[in-house]
Amino acid sequence: MANSDNRIGIIGGGAIGGFYGMMLARAGFDVHFLLRSEYPTVAAKGFLMHSNVYGNVRLDNVQAYADVRDMPPCDWLLLGTKATGNADIAPVIARAAAPAAKVLVLQNGLDVEAQLRPLLPASLHLLGCLCYVAVMRKAPGVIEHVALGDVHLGYHSGPADGGTTPQSILEAGAALFQAAGIKAKAVPDLTQARWHKLVYNVAYNGLTVLLDAGTHALKNNAHSQSLVRDIMLEVVAGATRSGYPLRVEIADEIIALAENMPDYLPSMYLDYREHRPMELSAIYEAPLAAVKATGFSMPKVEALHQALRFIDARNTRDAHDTHQARTTAHAPGALAAGMRADARAAAGHDL
Repeated sequence: MANSDNRIGIIGGGAIGGFYGMMLARAGFDVHFLLRSEYPTVAAKGFLMHSNVYGNVRLDNVQAYADVRDMPPCDWLLLGTKATGNADIAPVIARAAAPAAKVLVLQNGLDVEAQLRPLLPASLHLLGCLCYVAVMRKAPGVIEHVALGDVHLGYHSGPADGGTTPQSILEAGAALFQAAGIKAKAVPDLTQARWHKLVYNVAYNGLTVLLDAGTHALKNNAHSQSLVRDIMLEVVAGATRSGYPLRVEIADEIIALAENMPDYLPSMYLDYREHRPMELSAIYEAPLAAVKATGFSMPKVEALHQALRFIDARNTRDAHDTHQARTTAHAPGALAAGMRADARAAAGHDL
């Protein structure tokens, strides 16, 4: 392969990991995917991407693994899993990493690297990777790329070794993405970059769940559009108060960008729809706590967070109850018949 000097590992083959892994692999890099539920399908059929930018892209003969012990050690590891599972995934990262590997955290929110750092070997370099992309997982091994794809890389921490500097690592990481046709740049301040992305994430992720609407529906209603902007401006003010100044014009720029994109459902909405825990700690709790420590407040963000906490608790509880009902439905005897009927009713309601 022309670009196989660096072995790249993708941990998690959902929308984010699948998209960037596919792009790197089709550019000729030596890419290895560590998968869970996606593994049987991807191992047998590969990845398929429907993209508004690249057309239909297929990746066959994927180097896929269900067990990290079968995966070769990788020089670069792209973490495409949810921040809610970082404590569990840390030992997997350590096992998949080559000596002095670079771990790129492709997650939303604030302080995700700080939470992950104590769980990883000190010999690993830890980087944040902000993904400006609209992409969704449609089915196992099937990805829909709506728009964009840019990445911003920031250095968090790592070993001090003489010939390697954080800047050189960032530039090498950006070069990998650039070789795959993805716009990429190194940013001097990772926390500043994360606050910038939170302006979008805090508003659109939460409001699509709360209002059960995509980005175009939010755009087409004056009240929801006003609320989007108000929340964005609170995040801008909170970031500035926390020592990471952002221009107030960013809110209108992000809204204009969203308006010019196809209708989109952010990752938090998809987690809600699939009854998975939402990434509320990284996207809401961490920035709210950082702002509160300055004596400032973001009341609309706080209200949105409280509403999402209620929705998340009910949503995950309902999923658990439905699972229990379906499991119990296999019990023998007449009692089981009634339980099966209840389970069918619950399943129909979920659908």
